[in-house]
Amino acid sequence: MRVSAKVDYALRAMVELAAAPPGLTTAEQLASAQRIPPKFLESILSQLRSAGLVASQRGAVGGYQLARPAAEISVAEVIRELEGPIATVRGVRPDELEYEGAATGLRDVWLELRTQIRGVLEETTLADIAGAHRSA
Repeated sequence: MRVSAKVDYALRAMVELAAAPPGLTTAEQLASAQRIPPKFLESILSQLRSAGLVASQRGAVGGYQLARPAAEISVAEVIRELEGPIATVRGVRPDELEYEGAATGLRDVWLELRTQIRGVLEETTLADIAGAHRSA
């Protein structure tokens, strides 16, 4: 599985929001805390806001916060909102693949891989990741 910079930055910013005290956190604070390029982060935060994963408030006292509790937002949900399906083969979902001859069983390998990846990503929430930081 390949994780893009966009997904990595989005998850880092969202986990930072999950670990932050109640209230708003500015994009600048997020960018600084996670060493994310500010312009790229603004674009990502805009997409996350449109997806309903973060809420924002403009103005001098503005900033961002999670739109729902961190325990209700999975890593899989963030990935899907930013990039679509979790696991594809050449851009095709594994259940839509067709192989012939000796390679017929390869479809089952891709299906099992998708199941395993989904299991980890859907069961892991922002709260889980932020909580691991607190207990470390």
